[in-house]
Amino acid sequence: MRRPSWAVLGVLAALALVAPVASAHQGNPNMESIIRAVTPNVAGVKLQVLNRDDRFQLDNRSKQDVLLYGYQDEPYARILADGTVQQNLRSPAYYLNNDRYANVEVPSAANAKATPEWKTLDRTGSFQWHDHRMHYMGKGTPPQVKDKDQRQKVADYTIPIKVGADKGSITGAYWWSPQKSSGPPAGAIAALVVIVLGGVAAVVLTRRRRRTDDARDRGDGDSDDQTPTAPKAPPAEAW
Repeated sequence: MRRPSWAVLGVLAALALVAPVASAHQGNPNMESIIRAVTPNVAGVKLQVLNRDDRFQLDNRSKQDVLLYGYQDEPYARILADGTVQQNLRSPAYYLNNDRYANVEVPSAANAKATPEWKTLDRTGSFQWHDHRMHYMGKGTPPQVKDKDQRQKVADYTIPIKVGADKGSITGAYWWSPQKSSGPPAGAIAALVVIVLGGVAAVVLTRRRRRTDDARDRGDGDSDDQTPTAPKAPPAEAW
């Protein structure tokens, strides 16, 4: 099996820099959600914010049930003591959380006062969810921001939860926290790609000339006239 040359690896790395990051979740790069506390404070219950202000991840290894409440204090999701993760299909939050700005139509079957209809997602003991209470719901600069260059608090939040039989909450705040740099400039990246591609072309031409010269020295004629072996078909991909 032929190993890829350093030039080929270089161009792949350069193209990786240029290619946009494909992600289903995008936080606001100028905002940051900070967790202050989770009560009750139970060993084995871990909560973190992902992608600045995009979503929470809760891991439950406490051997107790953890219940999360929606926007109307209805049961929204739960991570059971055995690791089973479930969401309530009757919770309006189940539908509203599918869009960062809640631009969705909530079906009439969703009713915060209705008996929960639990849907099992997995049994990993870990749950990620987008919560509108943890981030700024506008698309521009929050009116609380007086200086766009300075980090400053926008608002506090409280999200009710229950661990075992004890009710509590997730408390925190989201902040205006502007990024200082958005990465290397596009012009520099494009120039790097051009340089690397030029290097790859030079390597390919040099190797082809060497193979041709070697074949002529052996009396085999032009190596380009040899019939290449048909490549194997790539494996099927399942999505």
